[in-house]
Amino acid sequence: MSALSNEYENKLLDHSLGTAALTAPSTVYVALFTSDPSTGATSENLEANIVTNEVSSSGTAYARQAATFTSATGGSASNDANITFPTATANWGTITHVAVTADYSSAGDDTVIYYGALDTAKIIETGDTFQITTGNLTITLA
Repeated sequence: MSALSNEYENKLLDHSLGTAALTAPSTVYVALFTSDPSTGATSENLEANIVTNEVSSSGTAYARQAATFTSATGGSASNDANITFPTATANWGTITHVAVTADYSSAGDDTVIYYGALDTAKIIETGDTFQITTGNLTITLA
């Protein structure tokens, strides 16, 4: 995954050029999607698309999961532990994309940091569990 949200592109530029400080999020969460959250998005509405494209938490047991990452090396960082989502109590659909969000464990006033497509889409039906194993969510800045 290597797409940086427009909001974080600006924050990173401001920070690295000395015009504003960038505060680290207290927690980052991984969110799952059944379609590309950036489809039709602009810098003003990416977060609104997240709300409409994210797997529904209503009656499904879906919830974003907190994640931790290794320190960056060579322009990349990866999750340093398994990220395991709850067992689905209803079909979630075909998971095609993920996003890393800052500080919000549920959809709403989101701050999207990174987003991108999975290498392989995964159908999640009732009774299934979705997991990203250690080292398999890699964020790369090019």
